Order: sequence, then C-alpha cells, then structure tokens
Amino acid sequence: MKTIDVSATTPSLSELLALAHSGNLLLRAPDGKEFLLAKVDDLALEVEMIRQQPELMEFLSQRSREESRSSLRQVREKLGLTGQSG
Repeated sequence: MKTIDVSATTPSLSELLALAHSGNLLLRAPDGKEFLLAKVDDLALEVEMIRQQPELMEFLSQRSREESRSSLRQVREKLGLTGQSG
C-alpha cells in the first residue's frame, strides 16, 4: 500500500485513480486524518449492499438457524426410490 501525503502535494483525482489502479492508496490529509482509496471488487460491493438490507439479513439469519434434516429413508421416499436396493 502506498501512502500519499496530500498536504505536501495536490495530486489530481485522475492521478490518484491511476495510482489506485495498481494498488490501494492511503491518503493523509493536512490535518493528519487518513483515508483509504481502493479498487472495489464486485463481490465485495455486492456483499456490502446485501449487508445494508435488514430484511434480507434477517431472512438469511432465520434460514441459517433452521434445522432441516432428512434421513436416508426419507430422501429415498421423496425420490421414489423405496424398495430399491443401492
């Protein structure tokens, strides 16, 4: 990760984006605050968008707590494989 002190120089947004294309940038403001400029991965963006949907997150949470198990006999019955060996 490359650190750029923006108090010493004033790079353009285009320059910063070009630098961020090859790796994350840590930008340090004149007041000492730091900001991260990073390329967004499509999967990471999708995960973040999903996390911001409380209804979907609750649904997924409930689904993960459900215990839905079937015995081998039940699976065979559902598939119409009763009475067959194998």
